[in-house]
Amino acid sequence: MSNKTKECPSCAMQVDSDEEVCPICQYEFPKQSKVSVWVAVVLIILLLLLFVF
Repeated sequence: MSNKTKECPSCAMQVDSDEEVCPICQYEFPKQSKVSVWVAVVLIILLLLLFVF
């Protein structure tokens, strides 16, 4: 188990960051694909480059 936690947006309890469902209220955490994270990073870098040049 990981020692990192995240807050459940439904019940505000701290749960293990590896959990996919909150054990308290059964909130299902949305899955975030690695592709969408990389697309966001690339877009941020491109926007920063536009403002610099």
